[in-house]
Amino acid sequence: MANRAQVTLSQSASLSPPVSPIPEFHAAAPLQSDVEARSSVDFSPPEIFRRHSAALRGVHVETVQAVRHRPFEYGFRAPCHLLIAAELAERYDGETFVEGLPRSTLRDFTRKLTFVPAGHDFHGSQRPRALTRTTYIYIDPRGPLADPALRFAEVEFKPRLFFYDRDLWEIALKLKSLVENPNSIHRRYAEALGVLLTHELVRINGDAAPNAPVSRGGLACWQQKQVAAYIDEHVADDIPLVTLAELARLSPFHFSRSFKRSFGMPPHRYHANRRIERAKQLLANRELSVTAIALNVGFSETSTFTAAFHRLTGHTPTHYRRSLD
Repeated sequence: MANRAQVTLSQSASLSPPVSPIPEFHAAAPLQSDVEARSSVDFSPPEIFRRHSAALRGVHVETVQAVRHRPFEYGFRAPCHLLIAAELAERYDGETFVEGLPRSTLRDFTRKLTFVPAGHDFHGSQRPRALTRTTYIYIDPRGPLADPALRFAEVEFKPRLFFYDRDLWEIALKLKSLVENPNSIHRRYAEALGVLLTHELVRINGDAAPNAPVSRGGLACWQQKQVAAYIDEHVADDIPLVTLAELARLSPFHFSRSFKRSFGMPPHRYHANRRIERAKQLLANRELSVTAIALNVGFSETSTFTAAFHRLTGHTPTHYRRSLD
C-alpha cells in the first residue's frame, strides 16, 4: 500500500504531534535481529487518520482515530503479533480479511477484538459510517515481558476476527491509557499489564470456540445485539432500566448484573458513552452548533452536555471540534 507509515517499538509516530515520551519507561527493547522492519498497520489515504503511540519493552501500543468521513483501506503483515481493539467501528460497506479465516463484511464491530498472529496477512477496506477509533497493540513474540514458563514464542497462535473477551478488552483499554495519559501510569504497572496480556493471549488460544464471545454469566449474543441496537436507536431518550431488561427477557436485577459482565460497565454509563460518541460524530459537521448537538443527543442544556462531554473525554466539545482540523 502507498505511503507506508513505519513505527518502531522504541518511538512514537503520528500524523499529528506525537505523544510525549513516558519518563518512567525504559526504552522499548527491539524485536529480534532477524526482523528487518518493525511496522504498524498501513492506512490509505494516511492523511485522514490521527495516530499516537507509546512503548513498553517488546510491546508497542498505538491509537488511531479517523478524522474525516472518507473510504479507506488498511493492511498489515509483520513478524509481531497484533491485537486490535475497536472502540468505535461502523461502516456502510467493506470487508476485513485475516489470513486463515473467511472474509467478514460485518458492518458494526464496535467493542470487538481481532488477533492477527505474527506473519499473517491482515487487510481490508471500508466506507465508514462513524469516525473509527481503534487501539492497536503490537507484541514481540520473543519479548522480554513474556513469562518464560509460558514459552510464548513457541505457541502456534490461531487468528481470531471480531470476537469479545472481557479480560482482554479491559487490558487493551488499560494499555491504551499509556498513550492517552503517559504520565499517570507507573512503569512497573504497565509492564505487569504486558505480562498479563501474554497470559491472556495464550488462554484464549486454547479456547475450543475461538470466534465465540466469552460471556461468563453475561448476556447472550442476541441479547447484547438487541439491547445495544435499542440504545443506539434511542440514544437521545431517557431509557428506563425496565425497558432494556424486557428486551433481554430478564428481571432488572439480573439484567443489570449480566449487562455489566458483558459490556464492562452499567447500562446507564454505556448509554452515556453512546451519547458522547454520537456527539463526536455530529461535531465533525461544522454546520451544527454545539447547542444543536446537545439537544440532538438528549441534553436539555448546553452546560450539562459540556460537563458530560468533558467528564468522559477530557475535552470540551469546542476543543474536540478544533482538534479535528
